[in-house]
Amino acid sequence: MNNESCCVVSCEKPLDQEYWDAQYKANATGWDLGLVSPPIKTYIDTLKDKDIAILIPGCGNSYEAAYLLDQGFTNVTVIDIAPTLVKIIAEKFITNTHIQVLLGDFFSHKGEYDLIIEQTFFCALPPVMRQKYVWKMHELLAKYGKISGLLFNRIFEVSPPFGGSQDEYELLFKDAFDFITLEKSANSIAPRSNSELFFEFKKNSTAVVNLYEFEGITCSGCMDTVTKKFAAIKEVLNVSMSSNFAEILIVSTIEIPLEELQKTVSYDEKYKIKKIT
Repeated sequence: MNNESCCVVSCEKPLDQEYWDAQYKANATGWDLGLVSPPIKTYIDTLKDKDIAILIPGCGNSYEAAYLLDQGFTNVTVIDIAPTLVKIIAEKFITNTHIQVLLGDFFSHKGEYDLIIEQTFFCALPPVMRQKYVWKMHELLAKYGKISGLLFNRIFEVSPPFGGSQDEYELLFKDAFDFITLEKSANSIAPRSNSELFFEFKKNSTAVVNLYEFEGITCSGCMDTVTKKFAAIKEVLNVSMSSNFAEILIVSTIEIPLEELQKTVSYDEKYKIKKIT
């Protein structure tokens, strides 16, 4: 990224399809490296099975996808929300039968993948969507599926991109995934040196991962109380609430009846919980 900045339209606007399409129409893609990210290239070079199903969400100009195809991988899917970009990518790969190029919302996507590659998608999402990201990643991965790629280990003054820390990521992904690697990237490009974490997480297929809408919380103190009450349920492994208090991620050993979750917070009549499917 050029100073890791990508905003050319007001960042007060929603980060929706219109926003991202405007970036590509204006060719304002400061996050674009112009090549496959070196840590991801190194990781791809370790993969032996060329027939695994691979997804790259928020694919951008798809350098990673192109590298995968050059290395002989046969089942690659890329998805992005920006029509201008997707048209270009579809034309680029029009004669290649080993890649599927999709225009759409990642969070509405259906499928099953052995590997999902993360490259500047997580950091493009508003932080309020991070619980939803974990839930959707877990849903899309096959039983022994993995998610791997890069996360920023820094905070930005201007966003997007949105940063974070290793401690935050460990709490966010805990129990929904088994951590294989989460460490400072050794071969990031110079502008991102010492600011990226390379990770490889394996889906915890024994865990039940659900996302819920939650109503009634207006402060962090109330959020802490609610999350602690849910965490105290015997079968619950991890609880995480979005920063706007609107969604809550619950990881458990079994499916917790919605009635039990509602009863747990019934001490305040304002609190309502509804499962997202």
